[in-house]
Amino acid sequence: MSKNISILIVDDEDSVRESLYSWFKEDGYKVECAENAKTALSKLESNSFDIILADVKMPGMDGLEMLRRIKTLKKESIVIVMTAFATVDTAVQALKDGAFDYITKPFDPDDLSHLIRNASKQISLAYENENLKERMVSLENVDYIIGNSEAIRKVLHDVESVAQSNSSVIITGESGTGKELIAKAIHSNSSRRYFPLVSVHCGALTESLLESELFGHEKGAFTGAMYNRKGRFEMADSGTIFLDEIATISPKMQVELLRVLESKIFMRVGGNKEITSDFRVICATNRNLKQMVEEGTFREDLFYRLNVVNIHVPPLRERTGDIPMLTEYFIKKYCISMNKPPIPIDPTALQRLEEFDFPGNIRELENMVERAIVIGNGKKITLRDLPLEKNIISSSVESLDEQEKIHISHILSKYDWNISRTAKALQIDRVTLYNKIKKFNLKASGK
Repeated sequence: MSKNISILIVDDEDSVRESLYSWFKEDGYKVECAENAKTALSKLESNSFDIILADVKMPGMDGLEMLRRIKTLKKESIVIVMTAFATVDTAVQALKDGAFDYITKPFDPDDLSHLIRNASKQISLAYENENLKERMVSLENVDYIIGNSEAIRKVLHDVESVAQSNSSVIITGESGTGKELIAKAIHSNSSRRYFPLVSVHCGALTESLLESELFGHEKGAFTGAMYNRKGRFEMADSGTIFLDEIATISPKMQVELLRVLESKIFMRVGGNKEITSDFRVICATNRNLKQMVEEGTFREDLFYRLNVVNIHVPPLRERTGDIPMLTEYFIKKYCISMNKPPIPIDPTALQRLEEFDFPGNIRELENMVERAIVIGNGKKITLRDLPLEKNIISSSVESLDEQEKIHISHILSKYDWNISRTAKALQIDRVTLYNKIKKFNLKASGK
């Protein structure tokens, strides 16, 4: 227990600080000292200490005033007051101000050790209780996987099959299909469900930040590293780590990740102590990792280490039968969050939703429903409230040119007017696409 507990000793006497420092260091605690209250408060601004041993009588600010200031800043800190002038009034005042206990000088070694052990036990219990609360909240907040289509039933069957194993899983699928929700479902149905599910968005971090995020860092490891920080692998001990957008990590991080997955041993950035963590890894990507391996941009050994089980989440256009259920779910969700009564959706509007191919998948559907509830009249969601009329090729349009115009406009919107990707999707060259854009006078929205 002691190796994880940090102690700050605050006393103006050198001999007291030195003896207590040596004493607690030998017992395995992390110890720092301060010669007065001002220095101690300065240390507390940039560092966190579990236990603070503070002398009452010090030049300048005394121990009781420092105690009050500490409790204002960090209520959870355990402060033990030390004094050679113990009186009933001093003890009562210290306890009223939030002190854990007090001890008189000269110290009885056994009494002080017993007091520190009790404080350490309280810290450990508080930490375990907080972790348990977070885990219970995370379990309660796991969203339902909505749908009854054959495609989603297959995904749920795969989730059920793989959940109880410790095998690595890669979840594939387009953006917005709900890959993170599938990862949560795997975790919440596994034997690790009472431990953390730790998520890392690999694509949102630079190589150096991702390294620090995954492995943690020691104080002073780099500019701005003001304190020791646990990494996500360490946080995921006994639980699951979810690495989203795994295809974006650099070659260097691929090597480091492979090493950790094989040994479950790593070191914090700037550290030299090996840390062991028992975690399960689940990854997600919207890219073809097998193709990346063939192109030499993703390590083959890492791919096979991660791809023990693959679960593919289908795009919404391949499970259109689930759109009515998903729409109803999102309507209820946002009506509740906006404190509105349930709003029905017009059958024509729902039919158009089922016809739309949703390039943004479930995320786009959710966004449409939220927008409709915000801007609608509050009585019914109609086709007018849904921003999709211009993107649907209607069977009432008989002209081939008009059909072509609508289709090209839709594909351009789908790929955010990226000419290369749009031309590839349409299976035409860029020059032909530019000519079509000019012919139909197409313009990106907002231009």
